This record gives sequence, C-alpha cells and structure tokens, in this order.
Amino acid sequence: MKTNAALLILGVSGMLAAPLAADSHKKGGWKSLFDGKSLAGWKSSTDNPAAFSVTPEGTLKVTGKRAHLFYVGADGKASFENFELKLKAMTTPNSNSGVYFHTEYQAEGWPAKGYECQVNSTQKDPKKTGSLYGVVNVWADPEQEQPPFVTTDNRGGINLRVKKAPSTDNEWFDYHITVEGKKITLKVNGMTTVEFIEPDGWKGPHKGMSGRFLSKGTIAFQAHDPGSTVFYKDIRLKVND
Repeated sequence: MKTNAALLILGVSGMLAAPLAADSHKKGGWKSLFDGKSLAGWKSSTDNPAAFSVTPEGTLKVTGKRAHLFYVGADGKASFENFELKLKAMTTPNSNSGVYFHTEYQAEGWPAKGYECQVNSTQKDPKKTGSLYGVVNVWADPEQEQPPFVTTDNRGGINLRVKKAPSTDNEWFDYHITVEGKKITLKVNGMTTVEFIEPDGWKGPHKGMSGRFLSKGTIAFQAHDPGSTVFYKDIRLKVND
C-alpha cells in the first residue's frame, strides 16, 4: 500500500481541480444495462427483493434494509474483467448505497467478492461517494480546517481526508468506474477521486475483506438500510478486454 501513496495524493488534489473534459468515446461498444422500464437482466438477493423498483420516471430506486441487485444479463452469466461503467446517481439526505464490481450473485448478506464504490453524500459513515470502500476512502470531516491529506487506518485502508463528499443530496451526479489490468480509477462528475493499483499478492485490506481483489465478475447495487433511498439511471458499460 505504501508504494501507492504518491498516486493516491494525486487523487486528493484532483478533487480540488476543475472537472475534466468529457471523454471522447469510440463509436459503439457501450451497452445499456438498465432499460428504465423493468429489472430485466437483473437479479435481487433474497434478503429484501422489495428494495429495488423502477420509478415512473424510468429510474432505479434503491431503498430499505440490506439487499443487493446483481446484473446477470440475458443469459444469467454476465461477467466483466477490463471495463468502464458510467451511470448517474442521486442520493437523498442521510442515505447510503454502493456499486460493486467483479462480484458474483449472492443470495444473502454483504457481497464477499469484489470491490465496492461508495455512494454516500451525508449519511453518518464518513466514507463518502468516490471511495473504493475499505481500501481507499474519501473520508469527509466537516470540521476539518486543513487542506486534503492522506492517513492510513488501523485496518489497512487509506483515507483521503476531505471536508465534504464530492456528491450532493438531491442532485444527479456522474459516476465513472474504470478497471484496466491492476488499475482502478473512480471519477465523480469528471473529477478523479481514487486511482488505485492493486499490489502483487494483494489479499484485500484486511481479513474481513479478503474477497476484495481484481478478478472478473459482474455489477451490483446495494440497498444499505431502511433510512436510505438512492436513485440510479443511465447505467452503461463498455468492455475493454
């Protein structure tokens, strides 16, 4: 982890810069994962399927106690290795959610496999939107007076200390997640929040997250708790293998 300190500091400074110019995409390659009408191609965990619904406006609503919605595709076998995922998300006050990748369907509990990209603007967990949860955290402290800086927690994670989350409640924001080889890049509204290169021999930040390593797998959305409501739309993925 120490070998990535300089790269991570660049991630902090990027949060203070102006948003990057829009990406130029090659023609084709992008696939919509959500049709705005149904949950076709998606499969909910069994602990609380009612957490996921489609609104009349065509957005994915995620609310209620813990559950996860996995993208399985038309054949039930969706799996990606190197990819870009773009989506729009909107938090409501005191809400927590997340986007998993390189994960796999799990009927109950928190997914054991894959990484989580945090979605949280104001909920009490200080790990905010743009975090690679438990690995590189965008750690918000409203009382913080000094410029962004980096600390390491006692469980192996790195905290990018900032004053507030890069997302705002009741406003749509762009989330861009890229996996290329051993490199994970997260952007919120065009600003890089995390660039993480998975070290050789990586076994997760600690024993409780031993499944957080790059392999291949699918995408999932998290319903976190009864007090949380988060919306998603324009969910697109491009495979770069």
